[in-house]
Amino acid sequence: MRWKSLFLWVLQLMVFSAIFPPGVSADGVTPAEAKELRDEVRDMFYHAFDGYIKHAFPLDELRPLTCKGEDSLGGYALTLIDSLDTLALLGDRERFNAAVDWVSENVRFDIDKTVSVFETTIRILGGLLSAHLIASDYATGMKIQSYDDQLLHLSVDLAQRLLPAFDTPTGIPFGSVNLLHGVDENESKASHFILIDKPNLITFRFMITSTAGGGTLTLEFGVLSHLTNNPVFEQVTKNAVRGIWARRSKINFVGAHINIFTGEWTQKAISLTFSISINSGLKFIISRNYHDLSLCGNKAYLLFGDEEYLFMFQEAYKAAMRYLHHDPWYVEVNMNSAATVWPLFNSLQAFWPGLQVLAGDVDPAIRTHAAFFSVWKKYGFTPEGFNLATMSVQHGQKSYPLRPELIESTYWLFKATRDPRYLDVGRDIVASLQYGARCPCGYCHIADVESHKQDDHMESFFLAETVKYLWLLFDLSVGPDNIVENGPYKYIFSTEGHFLPATPEISLVNEHCSYFGAFCKDGANNRYGIFETSFDHQKTNDTHSHGFFSSSVGQPKIQDSFSTSGFIKGHCPGLTHGQKFGISYSEDEENTYSSDTSQPQRHDVVVVTNPSLKPVGSDDGSNNTLELSEDLKVVHLSDNKDDKDGNQGTPS
Repeated sequence: MRWKSLFLWVLQLMVFSAIFPPGVSADGVTPAEAKELRDEVRDMFYHAFDGYIKHAFPLDELRPLTCKGEDSLGGYALTLIDSLDTLALLGDRERFNAAVDWVSENVRFDIDKTVSVFETTIRILGGLLSAHLIASDYATGMKIQSYDDQLLHLSVDLAQRLLPAFDTPTGIPFGSVNLLHGVDENESKASHFILIDKPNLITFRFMITSTAGGGTLTLEFGVLSHLTNNPVFEQVTKNAVRGIWARRSKINFVGAHINIFTGEWTQKAISLTFSISINSGLKFIISRNYHDLSLCGNKAYLLFGDEEYLFMFQEAYKAAMRYLHHDPWYVEVNMNSAATVWPLFNSLQAFWPGLQVLAGDVDPAIRTHAAFFSVWKKYGFTPEGFNLATMSVQHGQKSYPLRPELIESTYWLFKATRDPRYLDVGRDIVASLQYGARCPCGYCHIADVESHKQDDHMESFFLAETVKYLWLLFDLSVGPDNIVENGPYKYIFSTEGHFLPATPEISLVNEHCSYFGAFCKDGANNRYGIFETSFDHQKTNDTHSHGFFSSSVGQPKIQDSFSTSGFIKGHCPGLTHGQKFGISYSEDEENTYSSDTSQPQRHDVVVVTNPSLKPVGSDDGSNNTLELSEDLKVVHLSDNKDDKDGNQGTPS
C-alpha cells in the first residue's frame, strides 16, 4: 500500500509539474496583464454578441463561419435572452435596457413549437428570471425605469406551457413539450408507449428521458414560485427530483436514462455528469470570503430553506466520492454494483471541482482540476470524451462545443485560493479560444480537438457562461467591480450560469421547512396542501414594426386557483434522519424501490411472449430499440389486486 500511495503521489506531482512548472507564480499573470485579459474577454463577448445581432438576430443562434442565423430551440431570440445578465454583469446599461425592452415587447410563447423542457428551462426561463430580478431592483444599479415586470409575466407564461410535461406516473417530465398544444396525446397515453416507425421495429421514443432533464429544473421553477406566490412550479420540479431519487440504487446512485412511465432505468451506467444531476438545483450560496466557503455545504438549501435538498446532495456526493473517485480522475460505474463500466473523462465533468470548492472540499478539487486541465493543455481544448485507459481522445467524441465547465471551476478555485496559477489557466484558455475558435462573426465549435477543424455553430451558452466566467476570473484578480462580487446580495449561479440573488423575496426559509412525508396535522396558519391550477392562455395581438428592439405584444392573462388541505408543512417528531429525507429501500424479488407514501397506480406495460426478442445494438437495451415479434401483447397492470374496472391483470 505504501508503494501504491507513493506511486499515486509521484503521478500527481508529475501532473502538477507539467501544468504548473516551478516558478510559474512569479512569472505568471501580473495585475496589469490581468486587466488586459479582462478587457480582451470583454472584446470576445462583443465580437460574438455583435456578430449575432448583425447576422442572426432575431433567430436563435449564430452560424459564425458563414455569418448566418438559425433557429435551434424555439425561434425566440435564444442568444439574446441567454445573454441578458451578461450584459448587466459587464455594466452595459444601454444594451441591457434595449434588450429587455425588445424581449418584453416581441417575445411570445403561444407558438406551435416542440421544445426541450430542459434547455428551455435553463436557457430561456433562467435568463428571463435573472434579467427580471436585475431590471426591477434599484439596488442592482441596473434598474430600468420603465420596466413593469414584463419578463416575469413572460416567465409565468412559459413555465405554464411547460407544466404539461410533468403529468406522468412518476412525476419525471417528458423531455419535450409543444408550447401551444402541450404533450402530444400519443405521448401521454400509456396505451401508446410504443411507436412503430418501421416494420418489425419498436422505438420507445417518448417514454425515456435523461436524469439531467428531469432533475435540474428546481432552481428556476422554485424561484418563479417564490416570486409569484404560486407553489405549483416548485412542487412539480420537486416531485420530479423525488421521482428520480426514490429510484436510486442501494448505493445512492441514479442512472443516466429512465422510463418516465414505469420508473425503470434504461441506462445504468453512472458518471459524475449524472451522479449529481438531480442536485444541480442546489447551487451553493456564493461567499465573498474563502473562510465562508467551508460552510456552504450546510447552506446549500438556504435559497428555499428545504433540508430535503441538502440531504439528497450529501448522500449523492458521498456516493460519488466513494465509488467514482480514482484520484484525481472519476470513472463511469454501474449504478447498482459500482463496477467500472468505462474509464472516461467526459468534458461535462469539469464542473465538479468548482462544486467541490463550494462544498468546502478544496484539496481534491485542486487535484482533479489539474488533471482535467492537463487534457486541455494537450490538445488546446477539452474533447467531449477522453479515454483514461489509452490517454487519448475517445473515438466519436473529438469535438469541443465551447463548453464553460472547466472555466467555471477555474473561477471558483481562484476565488477560494487566490492562487495565481489559475490566472495562468485562464490566460491559456483565452489564447486557445482566440487562436483556434475565433471566426469572422463569432466563435466556432471545434469539430476535432486534434486537427482544430472548426464547425459552423456557436451555442448561446458561449455568451451566457463561457465568456462570463472568464471575465469574472480576471475581474476578480484586478479588484472586482461587478454586480456579482460587489453587488447588494449574495448570488447563486444556475446550471446555465444565470445569477440569481438570495434576497428575502426568494429566500423564505421559515416557510419551507418540510421534508418528504412531513405534512403534519396542525391548526396553525400558512397551510399548504395539494393544489389545483387552471390556466387560461389568452391569445395576444402583436403589432410588429421593423427595426432592432421595436415590436410589441400584449401580455397573456393568467388565472390560477388553489385549494388547501388540513395539513401544514413542518417537522414531524419521532422519525430518523433517513426516514425524514429518504425513501426506504426495499429489496424484493424484482429489486425495486417503494415509498411509504406510494399510491396504487395503473400502468400499461409491454409484455413480450416471444423469449427470442432481444435489444438491437447493445446487451442492456440502452438504445431502447427492440425487434418486433408477432407475439406482442399489451397488459394493463395495477398495483391493486383488482383494478378499478374489476380486471385482474388479464391481457387485453
